Amino acid sequence: MVALFYLFAAISVISALIVVSARSPINSVIALVVCFLSIAGHYVLLNAQFLAMVHIIVYTGAIMVLFLFVIMLLNLNKATEPMKSLGTRIAAVLAGGLFFLTLVAAIRHGITVAPANEFDAGVGLVRSVGMSLFNEFLLPFEVSSVLFLSAMVGVVMLGKKEAVLAAATAPVEPLTAAELERRKA
Repeated sequence: MVALFYLFAAISVISALIVVSARSPINSVIALVVCFLSIAGHYVLLNAQFLAMVHIIVYTGAIMVLFLFVIMLLNLNKATEPMKSLGTRIAAVLAGGLFFLTLVAAIRHGITVAPANEFDAGVGLVRSVGMSLFNEFLLPFEVSSVLFLSAMVGVVMLGKKEAVLAAATAPVEPLTAAELERRKA
């Protein structure tokens, strides 16, 4: 278990370093996917399988595909990218160095976390999450679903309103005499 934790931690840190140091945005996105998958591995080690699966579906699946499409649509070229000034580079190195010193001091000082409750093997499973969701939190769950439904209806109505408004403000061409006769008949 401990070996898997260190393996996932090493994969997370290395892929995160690749994300910020890669020259190609596509390589950064792929490294971020690897980082997200290793974090999902941490969730599995913590016996939170439901959270791991949601993490994979939402972050690794949906959001990273969105990032990839945005990067491809932007068509980033090195010729059009402005070069960062020397002051910006120095500020970035200083901020990173201070963050690294903070991490080293925290690790050197030692972090001890006492478990709040006794270990329960069924805590992170889908069954226990579902039972909690539909027993204790039924009202907030239903209210949020109604809220999401009303937001979707609002988006559809706003989209329809713009289409109707565009049709109403379109210029009207005068009818010819033949067209008037045809419509009267």
